[in-house]
Amino acid sequence: MSINPQLKLSDFDYPLPEALIAQHPASERKGSRLLWIDSKRECHDQQFSDLLKLLKPHDLLVFNNTKVIKARLFGQKESGGKVECLVERILTENRVLAHLKASKAPKTGTQLIFESEIKALVLGRQDSLFELQFPDQVLGLLDRYGHLPLPPYITHQADAHDDQRYQTVYAQKLGAVAAPTAGLHFDTEMIQALSSRGIQHTFVTLHVGAGTFQPVRVNDIKDHVMHSEWYEVSKEAQDAVLTCRQNGGRVIAVGTTSVRALESAATQGGVIEGKRCPIAHCDDTRLFITPGYEFKVIDGLITNFHLPQSTLLMLVSALMGIDTMKQAYAHAIEKQYRFFSYGDAMFIEPK
Repeated sequence: MSINPQLKLSDFDYPLPEALIAQHPASERKGSRLLWIDSKRECHDQQFSDLLKLLKPHDLLVFNNTKVIKARLFGQKESGGKVECLVERILTENRVLAHLKASKAPKTGTQLIFESEIKALVLGRQDSLFELQFPDQVLGLLDRYGHLPLPPYITHQADAHDDQRYQTVYAQKLGAVAAPTAGLHFDTEMIQALSSRGIQHTFVTLHVGAGTFQPVRVNDIKDHVMHSEWYEVSKEAQDAVLTCRQNGGRVIAVGTTSVRALESAATQGGVIEGKRCPIAHCDDTRLFITPGYEFKVIDGLITNFHLPQSTLLMLVSALMGIDTMKQAYAHAIEKQYRFFSYGDAMFIEPK
């Protein structure tokens, strides 16, 4: 995919007061604020529950049903040096790719010993990730002994409240190490209320990786290497998009991860002729969406506020325009919106 060579990292920067980074979720899921960017690209201050009147019959919400695993383990090398493990991807029942944080990178053949005497063998490396082999089924071990991997800008240790709130109510398929946070605002009652008004929904899966927090380290964003994530768009989701199109509805992605899944399926799997509908597909994706990208499936987006200079902010700017993004974020800061994973939301209405 070609990227506008004139785009620089500084185009996606903004000053954010640290006090606006939400450390805890709102008291109830739909209790957050909502910044509505209308079809004329004007800002309106709303409550998240106002989506009930902003969405229209036959609109389709596309949720990401990935489920966050307790992907963080703490332990040591056989030599005694401390090591922290963050599982990035499960390869087989007992093998994973993981980030390891240690004073010295462990070599192939090193035995790692985590809590409760869980042992893992370092099999080798794939770029910055380490391939580890556990003696038992990894998902079971993580569920019993792992820790929820809260984002790096949330300063407290994950507790039982986070175990519940840093997970969508419709989470189903284990595999993510970060939540699709736009979906955290929806509770079962709100989804049912939307359905009763003729607003449809469907699910895709994209297992969010730790790379979603990876900073862009190059000024020319065309030189950035996008992280890889696994996604699936099912035949059911494909048909839901097709039905939405036939009924004159709008496809509204809930979160940037749903955008990447749908657009990747349209890019890698293909588009049903004339219908702007993705063909059912599953694969790894490195799709990097920046201003100038032509969206093949989605019309609008419900999303949280994203980190400065992040690939997620670039994706949002591709949909709403860089100037509108800057105006919207300046407005949100002035009005004291709460930012990032546990923060408030934005609805970018289709033009």
